[in-house]
Amino acid sequence: MANKATVLMIITLDTKETEARYIRGVLEENGVSVIHLDCSIRRLVPGIAEIGPHEVAAAAGTDLESIRALKHEGKCQAEMTAGATALAQNMVRDGKIQGVIGLGGSMGTSLITAVMRSLPFGLPKVMISTMASGMTRGFVGAKDIVMINSVVDIAGLNSISRGVFKNGAVAVAAMAKAYEPTQVELKPLALMSTLSVTDKCSVRVRNALTAAGYEVMVFHTTGTGGAALDEIAAERDVSVVIDLSLVEVNDFLHGGLCSSGPDRCKASLARGIPTLFAPGNIDFIIAGPIGHAEANWPGRRYHIHNTALTAVRSGPEDFRDVARHMAGLVQEATGPVSFLVPLKGFSSHDSEQGYLHEPTMPPVFVAELLAHVRSDVPVVTYDCHINDEMFADAIIQWVLDRPQQQQQQIPMAARS
Repeated sequence: MANKATVLMIITLDTKETEARYIRGVLEENGVSVIHLDCSIRRLVPGIAEIGPHEVAAAAGTDLESIRALKHEGKCQAEMTAGATALAQNMVRDGKIQGVIGLGGSMGTSLITAVMRSLPFGLPKVMISTMASGMTRGFVGAKDIVMINSVVDIAGLNSISRGVFKNGAVAVAAMAKAYEPTQVELKPLALMSTLSVTDKCSVRVRNALTAAGYEVMVFHTTGTGGAALDEIAAERDVSVVIDLSLVEVNDFLHGGLCSSGPDRCKASLARGIPTLFAPGNIDFIIAGPIGHAEANWPGRRYHIHNTALTAVRSGPEDFRDVARHMAGLVQEATGPVSFLVPLKGFSSHDSEQGYLHEPTMPPVFVAELLAHVRSDVPVVTYDCHINDEMFADAIIQWVLDRPQQQQQQIPMAARS
């Protein structure tokens, strides 16, 4: 990294010239260089930004006049987003920037965070936005973006906005000066999903695989965690995926809060990464406060996790839906896939000590899965709970057996 860190500042000058000048000054006062990227479409302010709108348009394979002629804000923004993304990615690749800061309302936030989401994990990313109080998931996605609520509208400088803008600029300057590109460990990489109610299992698996020489990344499946797992599975050299928590699939199918969308679980299957699925946490759907849960899933059993979240007990049809969905996903898998199913419960809620235990339910999932899954995909059942040591040890053994099985090209084990 260069002796002096450089921050890419993405702020449109056609509407935010005063704010851009102020933030640039704070960045420079805090010891970093600035490359200002201006995606303006309306008024041009020459001689201020290092990268102006014409260059952004050219990077998108077009020109500013053609973009303006679209006369549609969404289409214009898409072109400028493509150009800004290409330029930012090139700067990261060439080691020219060590951080990114953006400032914007809804349109600017959409453009700038799209650029940020395309950049590597670990690179500092700070977005000051009018949208940062609540409506953040669509902007942050699965990336490590820091969003700061602007509090007031981005309309000049005042006693509040100066403080907010300064805090964001100082933060990204400090992060940029300390930034070092992520060094990929020369270890086999294992990705694993979990929630706190399957944590006993995931901790035992993580500790064992770490001791066996793996780098283990664990993802909390609250909507973005599974998406992050899939994104890394699509981009990195991953040795194995252990999808221990499928609550995001259940929520996608049944309207829960933590859906990761229709593409959840597909990345590892498409790349042929050895993948183990366990139906952890499908015993409940994640709802909002208890009133929301009762209104949307009446007559169910509920566990109030906290004032904001309620676990709603899944029913037999919910289990069958998840089983059919997972069977459909693995239909086109190009690598080893197995399902490991604990017959005494899928989370700590679904246990003798839990709040939503229904011991007759796991066989419902197994029966539906066996009826639809590809014949060469093992479905292995265990007479234990998902948090029992027996089940964790079965996962560990499955992973440790992978290199030998792949090397010897041994067919996957028969169903049990």
